[in-house]
Amino acid sequence: MFAALFRITAMSRNTLAIVLAIFVVGAAILGYMVYQDRQTSGVEIKIGENGLSIQEK
Repeated sequence: MFAALFRITAMSRNTLAIVLAIFVVGAAILGYMVYQDRQTSGVEIKIGENGLSIQEK
């Protein structure tokens, strides 16, 4: 009886570990996407032969 209960608990722990790993990977991907979005937005300022150029990214 104890062995059957241990197998059920071990399966539940494995399932919990898999769900937690999926959550962590999803959070990392979402964090990277937000980081990339913030890097590409903003203002670009150039000083060249034609003078000062300001463009929104």
